[in-house]
Amino acid sequence: MTRILVVDDSPTMRRIIATNLKSAGFDGIDEAANGRVALTKLHKGGVDLLIVDSAMPEMTGLELLRAVRSAPSLRDLPVLMITGVGTEEDIREALESGVNAYIIKPFDAVTFAEKVRDLVGPRATAPGGRP
Repeated sequence: MTRILVVDDSPTMRRIIATNLKSAGFDGIDEAANGRVALTKLHKGGVDLLIVDSAMPEMTGLELLRAVRSAPSLRDLPVLMITGVGTEEDIREALESGVNAYIIKPFDAVTFAEKVRDLVGPRATAPGGRP
């Protein structure tokens, strides 16, 4: 089972992302409302993919990404950033900070599932999920 941590300050957005993941055959979904809570969960281990919103209070997605990349135990964790802001500069900064993939809201379920599969591989989908 693949463990995916979804980090977004919006409960509605977390629910939309979790629903899309489940529809694509992924399970093991955990959630965090901000980057600080996410870091605590990440340091406990066992997370295979981090999906993070870029704009959050307390700790932005970019700050969380930089914290993940600076922690030796998390350095190689795949990170998908989801944002409502998709300026060239934002994307460049995320890429330079080590994000693996970037998707702009609103996104469609097929594109989202493809990005996730690219990051964790088809082995991660549950039986009945699309490879």
